[in-house]
Amino acid sequence: MATIEKNATTPHLHLFRRYLRQQGLPVTQQREVVADVLFSSTEHLSVEEIEAELKKRGERIGKATIYRTMEILVRAGLVEDHDFGDGFKRYEHLFGRQPVHEHLVCTHCRKVVEFRRREIHRIQDEVAREHGFMAVRHRLEIYGLCADCRAAGVQLSNDGVACPALRL
Repeated sequence: MATIEKNATTPHLHLFRRYLRQQGLPVTQQREVVADVLFSSTEHLSVEEIEAELKKRGERIGKATIYRTMEILVRAGLVEDHDFGDGFKRYEHLFGRQPVHEHLVCTHCRKVVEFRRREIHRIQDEVAREHGFMAVRHRLEIYGLCADCRAAGVQLSNDGVACPALRL
């Protein structure tokens, strides 16, 4: 489960409040608490995980409010949403220890590992330059089995539609 500092008020809430005011949106206690849960986490949280943390804090905030707040946080540029193939989004704030990073996603246990490599940024810049493109951002997600699942003997399956020549 996520690493969350309980009952903390993160220093990033003032940025969210400022965005809400600039957009003419109400600054509500519910929005602030939802944002605080995400800003206090070092993980990629789903709406269900945010809701569970809110309940632990004694807050009764509906999923619709959580979803709307997450949409606002993404629009504000304070949070990124990810679809790692789970059928739902996960969210991470952009105030982490690795501001620009990539993801390894375990297809078995769904664990997400962040990593950073300078070479990826160099390749991004080269490709953009070759095509006269000005890159703003990119997203790289690598899917497979994490070390724990591999150690437990989990095997990749070759189920699904694929070209037989591409199967390893």
